[in-house]
Amino acid sequence: MARLVMKFGGSSIADGTKIRDVGRLVKSLSGENEIVLVTSALGGVTDELLECARTSASGGKVEDVTAFVDRLSKRHNQAAMEAIKDSLIVKEVIRITTQKLSELEKTYTGICYLGELTPRSVDYISSHGEQMAAPILSGVLRDMGLVSRYYTGGEAGIITTGPHGSARPLEKTYELINQRLMPIEGVPVVTGFIAEDEAGNITTLGRGGSDFTASIIGAAIGADEIWFWKDTSGVLTTDPRIVPRAKNIPLISYREAMEMSYFGAKVLHPRAIEPAIRNGIPVRVKCTFDPDYPGTLIVKDDVPTEGVIKAVTISENAALLNISGAGMIGTRGVAARAFSALADAGVNIVMISQGSSEANISIVVEDPQLDVAEIALRAEFPTDVVRDISHNRNVCTVAVVGAGMAGTPGVAGRVFSAMGRAKVNVVMISQGSSEHNISFVVSAEDAKRAAQELHKEFGLDGEEA
Repeated sequence: MARLVMKFGGSSIADGTKIRDVGRLVKSLSGENEIVLVTSALGGVTDELLECARTSASGGKVEDVTAFVDRLSKRHNQAAMEAIKDSLIVKEVIRITTQKLSELEKTYTGICYLGELTPRSVDYISSHGEQMAAPILSGVLRDMGLVSRYYTGGEAGIITTGPHGSARPLEKTYELINQRLMPIEGVPVVTGFIAEDEAGNITTLGRGGSDFTASIIGAAIGADEIWFWKDTSGVLTTDPRIVPRAKNIPLISYREAMEMSYFGAKVLHPRAIEPAIRNGIPVRVKCTFDPDYPGTLIVKDDVPTEGVIKAVTISENAALLNISGAGMIGTRGVAARAFSALADAGVNIVMISQGSSEANISIVVEDPQLDVAEIALRAEFPTDVVRDISHNRNVCTVAVVGAGMAGTPGVAGRVFSAMGRAKVNVVMISQGSSEHNISFVVSAEDAKRAAQELHKEFGLDGEEA
């Protein structure tokens, strides 16, 4: 009997019919496996919760809050009634939902009057999507004859440090989860994305953190595999909206998956497989709407393939900062000061490039952090050292990823020759010594064409140039 942790995303549980389908799927697998479920919020709910929070803080009206909460109530109650046949279970679930929404409405009303939205409040508000979805999914399983109870992430044992919005699990989390979920009784349902700090305050693991929750639980209970159920067939060679002929990748390594996720592949959260790596647990990405399709298996060791490249990714959430000046030449510690200033400002650096002349450092950051980053750098450097700090928001990062690149001559040459043929200007280049990834920056209008040309160049659609 295999021990599995399965996470279902918002598109998989968008309404009562889909939740019922998930229940049938889990029941069909439960006889041969021990299963712990992790659930996201119903599709789109988290975005709606956050939008209402922002509106409430900027002069929102209490009557608008009431109308929004009423819409949420109707959606979740309808989902429960569609998914669950037993009227007693339906009543129980609706009672829980009503209680959660009452608490939520009070919070929104307070924000309307105060006109202030704190990171702690954002975590509390955004946690309600999962807190309302978990009782419905657990109720469906009980309706189908399975033993099930639901837990918030904190109740399951996920205890974190700060900051709010991107909390990290403390080491004791793994022991606590094992104590609270083992031995597995029936099919427990745990809210993804949310946890709590040591004082009992709700924290969140960041957007996409439901995958992270599943991976944490998998590592804690010694799962044989962790399954992410998505609305795609698995991890694809590129975004199918850019290249319709993008194909599923049957087998990749942890390292390749991490490289892909950090550079724009939206099927995986960047930190989602870190706890799995810790214990060497294989991760599967499967499609809820085609459960028999094998999807993608992510494993510890690099997986050799005929092609050197496995995927091409694009990240649109990027901005470029350039630090330049003749005074930088031969001046010790300029890079260290730049990186320290950005770290102190809480800015995550995505890519770095410096020419041997030392007169320029190029840094890619996440677009929402650009203004904070530029302010921090201008405060750090006097004009006699750094003459100019400029930025460009109209850029994307493009990355080619694959373990087959390591030790294979000519890969970079093929990448940039393809860019030349496509008349794509490369603004910045970065490659680590691991040789699993070549990343570069292009203008936003060239990014799609760059990905299409690389997908063709390396035969990812089966027609190598």
